[in-house]
Amino acid sequence: MDKVTADPLVGRLLDGRYRIESRIARGGMATVYLALDVRLDRTVALKVMHRSLADDPAFVRRFIGEAKSVASLSHPNVVHVFDQGTDNDVVYLSMEYVPGRTLRDILRERGRLPAREALEIMIPVLAALGAAHQAGMVHRDVKPENVLMTDDGRVKVVDFGLARAIEATNQTRTGVMIGTIGYMSPEQVTTGGADVRSDVYAAGIMLFELVTGQQPYDGETPMSVAYRHVHDTVPPPSALVPEVPPLIDTLVAHATAREPHDRPADATAMLVQAVEAHRMLPRLSTPPAMTAVFNQSIPPRPSGAGAPSMPMAAPAHTLIQPRAEVPSPPPPPSSAPNRSFKPNWFLVVLAAVMVVAVGVTGWFFSQTKYVQVPDLVGQDMLVAERAATGKGFKIRKVQGEYDEKTAEGLVLRTDPEGRSELESGGTITLVPSLGPKRVIVPSVKGLTSDEARVKIAEAGLTVGSVRRLPNMEVERNKVIRTSPEAGEKVKEGAKVGIFVSAGLVMPDVTGMPKDEAAAYLGGQGFQVQVNEVDDDAEPCTVIAQTPKAKSEVDKGTPAMVTVSRCQTDFWDWFKGDNEARDDQEFRLVPAVIGKNVKDAQAELQAQGFRVRVNRLGNGGVVQYQRPLPNSERPPGTMVWLWQ
Repeated sequence: MDKVTADPLVGRLLDGRYRIESRIARGGMATVYLALDVRLDRTVALKVMHRSLADDPAFVRRFIGEAKSVASLSHPNVVHVFDQGTDNDVVYLSMEYVPGRTLRDILRERGRLPAREALEIMIPVLAALGAAHQAGMVHRDVKPENVLMTDDGRVKVVDFGLARAIEATNQTRTGVMIGTIGYMSPEQVTTGGADVRSDVYAAGIMLFELVTGQQPYDGETPMSVAYRHVHDTVPPPSALVPEVPPLIDTLVAHATAREPHDRPADATAMLVQAVEAHRMLPRLSTPPAMTAVFNQSIPPRPSGAGAPSMPMAAPAHTLIQPRAEVPSPPPPPSSAPNRSFKPNWFLVVLAAVMVVAVGVTGWFFSQTKYVQVPDLVGQDMLVAERAATGKGFKIRKVQGEYDEKTAEGLVLRTDPEGRSELESGGTITLVPSLGPKRVIVPSVKGLTSDEARVKIAEAGLTVGSVRRLPNMEVERNKVIRTSPEAGEKVKEGAKVGIFVSAGLVMPDVTGMPKDEAAAYLGGQGFQVQVNEVDDDAEPCTVIAQTPKAKSEVDKGTPAMVTVSRCQTDFWDWFKGDNEARDDQEFRLVPAVIGKNVKDAQAELQAQGFRVRVNRLGNGGVVQYQRPLPNSERPPGTMVWLWQ
């Protein structure tokens, strides 16, 4: 991660919600930051568009529209878009944070990949593109840089719709093609148009690169590469790497056909072909140990034999023991001549061998064949089911479970585990992930703080800070609102802040001119009494108040304000309180009542005055000021503002 503390956005609270922690990456159109959503207390990735794009109104309009479309696309292999917005000159997307690396990083590190592993990456990519195509969306910039590989092996596709938003900018009106030239379909090069089959073409180029370690075309200039996309046929990957299976050659050739109607209809159609190719590729595994032992101990059947032969493992006499000599009773009288029984020992031994051979052979062929269970954890449930049934296994699906690290719709675990041995035709139990468990913040408005605590706890959440706010609309001691607000989804056990009504609260009018203070308090429902006293403070300003500021009171409560005597001439007071000089500089105090507090503060400070802001309500507009507008004061004088 590229932690650049010098970046002006690092440390900034964007849009009052996203605190930018560090910079992750910087690209040609945007910079990606790691940020904390302080409202939902979750880590997100913020993609901030470069200034050249943010300054283009057409881009901003298209960007907002595309962001809304992408946010509606829910798929475990698509990086989820949570939010979009603008903050002055910053245009951003709030997205799911996916810790890991891009597929480009993996290619740089490892080079080309084996065919099966390449397909195991392409299958979830095609599943993501297929979901987008079914929703009427086209990615337009499929490439390894836009495929993220998580630390636990999941595959995520990012930047749906961004290329389409770029098309609305002035940057595309000078003949610049939107996309990455190495993956652009012929129709994108020649007409600039793109549909779902353009994504299929780019996916075919990416599969070519995965199994060969390079793109099919190179050239000295981007236009020379674009020319080859239009006029050449993508070569089979096996032409560069002979060990690439013919199934991969066929898949690449179909996806990268120059004419769009010769390609798979969309990414889902290519996904079906990729899954079938993966199923048909030979599995690199060894047979079970016991099978190997018997394969070695029993010789192959001779050509033409009707039954398997049995090795003569021992002499015949070890199979049938000769009987001891026993005296025979005298034979009965008979007219036939006396004959003694002489057994044919060769036939006896042969019969015994055949009995043993039949028994052992039957036992051997009755032994169960074992097959290695595929590693399905982290794969899309549909893809995993096809992979398992393609190997002859049966599938049993059970109730899903919540998991913070595994997205909804992916395989959380299997029974038995991947790479263990299971009898052929056995059953694999797939446990799907329900994704991170989220709890809806309940509505507790109008409840007491104790009642709100109980209801929040029943929802599986905890109560965070409890703040009391002045509020004349909600009864005192009743909840005004929560943070996060009711209806929002948060982690189970997350903290929920409560804001409780304090009813009428005594405002702080200290330092305010007498007439303005009396008028404001009267408007708030107080019975106002003014008491003037001699004091060194500025004439006719409040120096004390009862009840004290911020105390909770009832409507109609008497309020007394003590002010410095108004009869004193201001100039006499000023000369007595300051060292008067003939060359003393005076400036007019600008009238800032009704202006935004921040703007008023900046205007006064530009004139050399100091500023102090007091809060009366929740608004951000100046209601009163002291000294009064257009009065003369020397630079450095404190100007009080009430909002």
